Amino acid sequence: MVGMSMQPYGIQSMLKEGYRHLSGLDEAVIKNIEACKELSTITRTSLGPNGMNKMVINHLDKLFVTSDAGTIVNELEIQHPAAKLLVLAAKAQQEEIGDGANLVISFAGELLQNAEELIRMGLHPSEIISGYTKAINKTVEILEQLVESGSQTMDVRNKDEVISRMRAAVASKQFGQEEIICSLVADACIQVCPKNPTNFNVDNVRVAKLLGGGLHNSCIVRGMVMKSDAVGSIKRMEKAKVAVFAGGVDTNATETKGTVLIHSAEQLENYAKTEEAKVEELIKAVAESGAKVIVSGGSIGEMALHFCERYKIMVLKISSKFELRRFCRTAGAVAHLKLSRPSPDDLGYVDSISVEEIGGVTVTIARNEEGGNSISTVVLRGSTDSILDDLERAVDDGVNTYKAMCRDSRIVPGAAATEIELAQRLKEYANAEIGLDKYAISKYAESFEFVPKTLADNSGLNAMEIIAALYTGHGSGNAKLGIDLEEGACKDVSETKVWDLFATKLFALKYASDAACTVLRVDQIIMAKPAGGPRRDAAAAAGAGAEED
Repeated sequence: MVGMSMQPYGIQSMLKEGYRHLSGLDEAVIKNIEACKELSTITRTSLGPNGMNKMVINHLDKLFVTSDAGTIVNELEIQHPAAKLLVLAAKAQQEEIGDGANLVISFAGELLQNAEELIRMGLHPSEIISGYTKAINKTVEILEQLVESGSQTMDVRNKDEVISRMRAAVASKQFGQEEIICSLVADACIQVCPKNPTNFNVDNVRVAKLLGGGLHNSCIVRGMVMKSDAVGSIKRMEKAKVAVFAGGVDTNATETKGTVLIHSAEQLENYAKTEEAKVEELIKAVAESGAKVIVSGGSIGEMALHFCERYKIMVLKISSKFELRRFCRTAGAVAHLKLSRPSPDDLGYVDSISVEEIGGVTVTIARNEEGGNSISTVVLRGSTDSILDDLERAVDDGVNTYKAMCRDSRIVPGAAATEIELAQRLKEYANAEIGLDKYAISKYAESFEFVPKTLADNSGLNAMEIIAALYTGHGSGNAKLGIDLEEGACKDVSETKVWDLFATKLFALKYASDAACTVLRVDQIIMAKPAGGPRRDAAAAAGAGAEED
């Protein structure tokens, strides 16, 4: 009888042992909302220029000190399936635009928190979803009306126009240093911008991080900076042709095995000489083709190096194949597989290539000052590794923003001006609606208030006063009234010059709404028992450790 009472019932009787099944509003929907709210509380305090840093130590003991939401959620290994949806939305935003990942997570969290209140009031999730869908469609309409007139067209090679659009994205990562970083990034991007700006490739702006000095020591190199020394004694070449060999510069072992029978000492001597002569012949052929620099992707033999020195050829070794491809792009060279005489078309050209020492680090700098240069490098200087990593993230955001503005240069007011205007207009729209949707739409409008509230809280200002002042200003028709965080007052954004890209806002709000609606649509969670064998995260840690090496 006791055995009978232990029999599983309901859904459990259908599933294998060890399955977990959660259903209904309390177990599934509210639990999911709770998890997403927890995630958004983590990222929310990092929103805006005065956002706080988070210290994240990942499973490999690597330390991250950053306020960049994309990095934070990447390094937190989030297990909860609903919170993972928000992480995926943030990643999509990071890859699409490069900025606004924090807005996605925090806004989705806010939407879900308001949805929870509506559910407790008795609304059904599907009514909330329907209201939210109407609200996002209306938001996109209003957002297009808020676009600054005249910003539809821009010259992507005009540094001032580029900086005005990039400042907000960079300032949210490095407040107070945005002028220096924007100037560096704008120069680097404009140098490598192709004739058709929509084809701009983010990979063409590289970052080299060198310890020591400060941000004001940072500079831009038109070309490439490699953290390696030249092989051999020749350290500098001007206006040189470059031959690139992917397979290495060395005598090759033959494909087939053979046995050589040597009868006398003379034959042994000649045997060594022929090898020498062969290597010399190959290096001589490269020298005669006009190449002054050999770049090798593999090992460089002693004998080959000896003859390179004799023919006054500079030798570099780049072991990473990605780096080798970038070098080929910089110099306009074609990589050969094995050591042979390169044809004139395959040779690249650099204005100068030299080994220099910056802050105690030996670097090789390949410069190409002439037009048509396809790669530029931002050399960042800073006192610690974590500062350099954070600077690199700010530069990456700047470059991604440049890519986004090449496609769509429209801008909307920043500093929470757009959000308050959206909130106000959506509330008017909600009041005109009939049916239960209106409650969801007015909650959606309320959700926008979290932006000025968070910006004010993170800066130590009184959030209630700021929001009231913003509503008053926007109510009297000033749609560009935003927060000036330095003075702690409300100001017109055309004075403070805080503009956000239209594309950043549009995608962030869309992704956040989609993620929130997806979480609300879930009413049952069925989880299998984790598979046996080694734990997944242990295996991942081992794999990542191997990659690091």
